[in-house]
Amino acid sequence: MTKNSQFQWLVFILFLSPILVLGQSQLIPASSSKQKIIQDFGLGKITVTYSRPNVKGRVIFGGINPYGQVWRTGANEATTINFSENVILEGQKVPAGSYSLFTIPEKDAWTIILNKTVEQWGAYSYNKDLDLLRVFVKPIKNKVRTETFTIIFQNNTTKSTDMNLVWDQISVPVHFETDDDAKITANIDSLMNGNRKPYYFNAIQYYYENNKDLKKALSWAIEAQKVAPGPWFYLWEARIQLKLGDKKAAATAAQAGIALAKTSNDDEYIRLNQTVLDQSIK
Repeated sequence: MTKNSQFQWLVFILFLSPILVLGQSQLIPASSSKQKIIQDFGLGKITVTYSRPNVKGRVIFGGINPYGQVWRTGANEATTINFSENVILEGQKVPAGSYSLFTIPEKDAWTIILNKTVEQWGAYSYNKDLDLLRVFVKPIKNKVRTETFTIIFQNNTTKSTDMNLVWDQISVPVHFETDDDAKITANIDSLMNGNRKPYYFNAIQYYYENNKDLKKALSWAIEAQKVAPGPWFYLWEARIQLKLGDKKAAATAAQAGIALAKTSNDDEYIRLNQTVLDQSIK
């Protein structure tokens, strides 16, 4: 092999080696798998990206994660959380944006931290001065052990949700509420001033579930029966009447809903309207 060909071969190897290393790294799984979860919430979404370590027979809280010390709330990079809309975290207003989620575990209370610096490795460069907020929540002792650190959203409604941090035998619930009721109400008012037919169901449901103007919601349910007859709008009329305290009107609407549901063999709406009817005649 000539010197020139040797040089060309060396250049080829040097060019290829980063590709080989990259390819090999992609074939080796991380010991703490990465996960991204997206939860629809109000008008927006909450997105959490984190790595999931395993117990592996170790003492977790008070052990590898000492009490009183800042934890990355996962493994590898610090956990990040993004809010596409403003939210309320444990009573504290949080502007839309991305944050690092840190925690400080304790036996009786955990500190939940949102830090303004994202894409940090662990908590090594964590700077308390850049915290957006700190709140305190109580951990829950579970009977069942969870091997892999898990973040899960539970108890979801249009107005609130709980983000649970679960690992080993500990759950830490973090409560969120939406901060967009005024915007949602304005959207509903705007939509209901036009062609209402596509929006009756969601508008009525939102007003009912959030205890807004029930008389307005009732008028929408009665209107909707004319343009989109079905057992579902009689159900909403019955539910609203019951909430307003008019059991007789609720029973009448529920009976009409049951009759319509029977003509289409709709067992679900027979059952739902029957539930309201039973409550109306107590």
